[in-house]
Amino acid sequence: MCAGLLAYALYSQFHLGLDPCPLCIFQRIGMALLGVVFLAAALHNPRGRGAFGYALLIAAAALATLAVAARHVYVQSLPPGSLPSCGAPLAVLLKFTPLWQVIRKVLTGSGECGEVNWRFLGLAMPAWVLIWALVLGGLGVTANLRRGAGAAG
Repeated sequence: MCAGLLAYALYSQFHLGLDPCPLCIFQRIGMALLGVVFLAAALHNPRGRGAFGYALLIAAAALATLAVAARHVYVQSLPPGSLPSCGAPLAVLLKFTPLWQVIRKVLTGSGECGEVNWRFLGLAMPAWVLIWALVLGGLGVTANLRRGAGAAG
């Protein structure tokens, strides 16, 4: 599912012409990280404490993605003119600014992050990322906790 969501994000960028803002890029990174943890858990197929460890990693990746998506939904709900200007592109920031400052700047949101240029069933893309991070994180944590409890008991 994570790969499918990322594939659609790339499709929307390269075929629909919807350039991602910095918060979108952070959400993609979070979804990719969540997918990597899911893949590692599936390949490792842990039992007991290993399953609990994967549950924690899935929860951390899902919560980080969810937090960025929630921030993006908030930024998109602000009235026009209340966001700072767009500023430098993310690639330029990464080249000339320390990473922690880039992360702080991106999470504060900027003008391009407030634009809503895509909707499905009335929800913008960050709202869908929020929903999917919540669903996938919940399912991944639940599945691993059950596997861990089944091996422990």
